[in-house]
Amino acid sequence: MAMQVIHLLVGVDVAKATLAIATSEAQDVMTLANEPKVIRAWLKTLTSPACLAVEATNLFHLSLIEQAHALGHTVYVVDGYRLKQYRESIGGRAKTDVTDARLLRRYLKNERQDLRPWSPPPKGYALLQRLLRRRAVLTQAKTTLRQSLACLPELKTATRALLRHMARMDALIKKRIGQALIDLQWQAQAKRCQAIEGIGPVTSAALTMIYHRGAFVGADAFIAFMGMDVRVRDSGTFRGRRKLTKRGDPELRRLLYLAAMSARRSIIWQGFYERAIARGLTPTQALVALARKLARIAFALLKTDSQYQPKLPQTTCMQT
Repeated sequence: MAMQVIHLLVGVDVAKATLAIATSEAQDVMTLANEPKVIRAWLKTLTSPACLAVEATNLFHLSLIEQAHALGHTVYVVDGYRLKQYRESIGGRAKTDVTDARLLRRYLKNERQDLRPWSPPPKGYALLQRLLRRRAVLTQAKTTLRQSLACLPELKTATRALLRHMARMDALIKKRIGQALIDLQWQAQAKRCQAIEGIGPVTSAALTMIYHRGAFVGADAFIAFMGMDVRVRDSGTFRGRRKLTKRGDPELRRLLYLAAMSARRSIIWQGFYERAIARGLTPTQALVALARKLARIAFALLKTDSQYQPKLPQTTCMQT
């Protein structure tokens, strides 16, 4: 009879400079410098297979999870919102690095069977994600500056020059995104997505990038990964308001929403949008529904390596 492997459960709260590490309920929480060499030395002291629950940050947790995974440990990345909800559900009041490290370990101990282990993204994923996020920052800054400086006519010439420069930067980022797709041999897949009404080169690149992030069992999983699945809150006769979970990348949701705004003006999707409005949805809800539909079609094209075949609305012709 095979011996059961007992995994060491570890909770790690991540900050820019330090890591707070909880390895048991009895022992004190350890503090380490968030530096690759220090992390590597600590991981090598673990004598048994470990399961680590690590708080997600922008970039500060990457060194830890990449090294831990490379050494054969199982890593679970927990986003801050989920950790906050868990803290409130158990009546937690304090929020410090120490308490969060213990909370992460407790969460891992009780919920591990329902968590999905982290796996490294494919080559080039991080580059595309970084380019898309930098472009999102540039787009937001450009919009903010245009609106903020519009009321200052004495700066009109300087504002136009600044916006032209930012437009050139945007073009350079788009060019780099296109080159990354070529280098990764994802260009043909992105072009399939771009054939869908409303979806441009940037959105198609983002959809292709997300598709390669994991082995999605179906379109529902693809939609959920992007945070475009609907949260339902009903109880008895009460029917709560439906909202998106928004657990994925907000930039991709923004791009899909803009794609839906463009697609609804086409003959292919105008009827879909109008039927959604007729069902009682608000314009925003109808656009979200259309964005979700576009994402499902893109997933099908990527999954089956097929070409987009738009369905023209049926029209009836009067006989004479």
